[in-house]
Amino acid sequence: MDELQFGPYRVEISRPDKVLFPDDGLTKGDLINYYRDIAEVMLPHIVDRPLTLRRFPDGLNGEGFYQHRRGEYFPDWLASVRAPRAGGEDAIDHILCNNQASLVYLANQAAITLHRWLSRKAKLKQPDRLIFDLDPANGEFEPVKRAARLTAAVMREAGLTPHVMTTGSRGLHVVAPVKPLRDFDAVRELAKDMAGLLAAAHPDTVTSEQRKDKRAGRIYLDVMRNSYGQTAVAPYSVRCKPGAPVATPLEWDELGEAGITSQHYRMANIFHRLGQKADPWKDMDRHGVDVDNVRARLDKLRRSM
Repeated sequence: MDELQFGPYRVEISRPDKVLFPDDGLTKGDLINYYRDIAEVMLPHIVDRPLTLRRFPDGLNGEGFYQHRRGEYFPDWLASVRAPRAGGEDAIDHILCNNQASLVYLANQAAITLHRWLSRKAKLKQPDRLIFDLDPANGEFEPVKRAARLTAAVMREAGLTPHVMTTGSRGLHVVAPVKPLRDFDAVRELAKDMAGLLAAAHPDTVTSEQRKDKRAGRIYLDVMRNSYGQTAVAPYSVRCKPGAPVATPLEWDELGEAGITSQHYRMANIFHRLGQKADPWKDMDRHGVDVDNVRARLDKLRRSM
């Protein structure tokens, strides 16, 4: 068994040669190296945010599972936060990942994907992110890009600063920072009203209809992640898919580049990208705004339409 030292923290590494991505020959050691090297860029996006892990101890051909609770066997130095479930009952200790050693430890647990809350430890019930989750209706990615641009335009008119990210799976996330002053219900209702306005203005392109049989090939503007206890894939997280795609923040103009899809960036090429371009979400929090001000601008915009 190998071990890695990160300042005062020691992480024992077990079975680094275990293949996790059989189609690509990528091992647990490769995953550990990835999270060790991406830590500086990734950690600001997950510090003090409760996580849900997607683990595949036997690789993608084995049975995976989601883990919400902090393991009793986790080292004392790996942080956690106790939070009640959405219904208010049965509080559990959620996993936090606040340093490089923690990222490496979780990778050694075959935690391939990290999903994060939209709020932080200090204000668990007040989110600091508003998110739209956009997936293709029929496998085509161009309509998702168009829907993301339309969504961003309305967000800007309402006073938000939208950011875009490939999910590493099928679609795009459009995310804006907000000040953690209001609860999830207020943020979700704001996002829902934006989705309704967009659907009314572009009825052939996007929809806020939750029922799949009523979407008619349009892009669904999913706002349900804006709820207490819900999660979204963390920036720079690896996804549990062949090729080891990575959820990757983009500049808006990159959506127009040929070849950009949700799985364009992977463990194999993400560091080449970061060597040429800084993290587009690095200074996101500087653009956080008061949800009440956004609500006022959105209501004014709706009345003018």
